[in-house]
Amino acid sequence: MTSPDYNPVVTALNLKRKSRILEVTFDNGQTFQLSCEMLRVYSPSAEVHGHGNPVLVTHKKNVNIKALDPVGNYAVKITFDDGHNTGLFSWKVLHDLGTHQVDLWEKYLARLRAEKASREPLIDMAVKYHN
Repeated sequence: MTSPDYNPVVTALNLKRKSRILEVTFDNGQTFQLSCEMLRVYSPSAEVHGHGNPVLVTHKKNVNIKALDPVGNYAVKITFDDGHNTGLFSWKVLHDLGTHQVDLWEKYLARLRAEKASREPLIDMAVKYHN
């Protein structure tokens, strides 16, 4: 258990594209496996948080990370393969997501059920059909 005044520092980020997992290691020795989907639906961006009224992000089951760009010594900018790239994931945000991921994931799934929404990706309309 970490103390409430713990100021997390990330010591390693390991993107596992095949399994769609970002492994995050902190200076206190904790390591979390965060799914790309969870990172996407809990992005700290204004687009997702809706300026205080969180938007339910759907259809991201297969989302992956395209790029990780460090921001100073306190955060990482994540670019997802769906084009979303406006959230800065501070070390504290990543630590909170890791620490509370089971509860957060259950809340997300419950909200999907309540709103009859889906995690499943939408059909790619860019596919060209030939006769």
